[in-house]
Amino acid sequence: MYRKIIASFVQWKNSPHRMPLVVQGARQVGKTFSLLEFGKEHYANVAYFNFETDRLLGKTFDESIEPAYLIPVLSGIAKKTIVPGETLIILDEVQLCERALTSLKYFCEQAPEYHIAVAGSLLGVAVNRREFSFPVGKVDSMTMYPMDMEEFLLALGEDELVQRIKQCFAHDEPMPAALHESALNRYRQYLVVGGMPDCVAKFCATGDFILIRHTQQMILAGYLNDMSKYNNQNEIKKVRLAYDTITVQLSRKNTRFQYKLIKSGARAAEFENAIEWLCLSGIVTRVYRILQPHTPLENYRDIDAFKIYVSDTGLLCAKKNLTANEVLYPNEELNDFKGGMTENYAALQFTSAGIKPYYWASERGAEVDFVIRREGNNIPIEVKSADNTKAKSLDVYIAAYKPEYAVKLSTRNFGFSDGKKSAPLYAAFCL
Repeated sequence: MYRKIIASFVQWKNSPHRMPLVVQGARQVGKTFSLLEFGKEHYANVAYFNFETDRLLGKTFDESIEPAYLIPVLSGIAKKTIVPGETLIILDEVQLCERALTSLKYFCEQAPEYHIAVAGSLLGVAVNRREFSFPVGKVDSMTMYPMDMEEFLLALGEDELVQRIKQCFAHDEPMPAALHESALNRYRQYLVVGGMPDCVAKFCATGDFILIRHTQQMILAGYLNDMSKYNNQNEIKKVRLAYDTITVQLSRKNTRFQYKLIKSGARAAEFENAIEWLCLSGIVTRVYRILQPHTPLENYRDIDAFKIYVSDTGLLCAKKNLTANEVLYPNEELNDFKGGMTENYAALQFTSAGIKPYYWASERGAEVDFVIRREGNNIPIEVKSADNTKAKSLDVYIAAYKPEYAVKLSTRNFGFSDGKKSAPLYAAFCL
């Protein structure tokens, strides 16, 4: 399956300033697969090592982290000669061997001619930096996310539809009705399947939503296991409580995260470490409120006001025990939840593209779902789960800050009027 991040890997390979590459992200987002595909396509050979499946591998790094020592040993383990510039060295599950992570500093300083990439989940929380330091300034880092809507469509063989969506978005041309409905159907399928590569592959092969749900439940079980494995005893319960309440909070009209909904009397001081753990693990995404939409947006964020979204819409549906039909077809019982789920979808499309979204709320209650930096402008974005595109808060924002243009994401077709760009939800990746 095509993954956009491989283009970034190619840029890394060809960069004259290349340093060892660290690829991080939540479990099952496709880090290993993408690195292996990249290696097969752009190198003569790949030397792959996994600290989870080869328990003795870590002892090699216990003996020395000097490249002069490691390269011959790793060549012997892989049973192939590691050639500078022609062999891609991949160290997988690197969070299980902190000395391997530290060794990247020495590869950068002493052996920059070797191309080495490491992959790991929970790197932000799993690595104990008290004994060995993270090689800050000595590595290139990339974060990987689940497949976005474009990658999902390409996996389904919808190449022509993707090109048509991009064309209609760029020129604000309505999509032909039949193609519009087809794309909306694919969008609803994406909500159920999500972007985890294993789930997408099974959907492409079988279309079996029950099989996909089983896979999603296994991924969620893995996340719960990580919460216990990479946490101290006092924080495990708090992390799980915080994670479980996220889907509940998405069902509310005001999706701003509220600690008091975790449990009665809960306060930020009690659960802020748990929230930070979830964010660092890649399991959730946090979107902060901005007080004013001025550049740089980060300078105007309110650290006490934020929303939290689950890292994958398929996992969100699995956590809520929603059946495929409940999402694929109209269901009034889900009206309260649809808004939060649609916001969750949009937030993931932005973060997958490397865009950091924020939201804006006035003192009088007006609220715009997202504000992003795009093409040198701060663009407000209103997200609706249906074709009702009335957005009073967006009008308040426009009157106050006069943006270059605004965007309304809904099930309505492409168009542009009164300074507002209308785009269907399936085209969110175009932003």
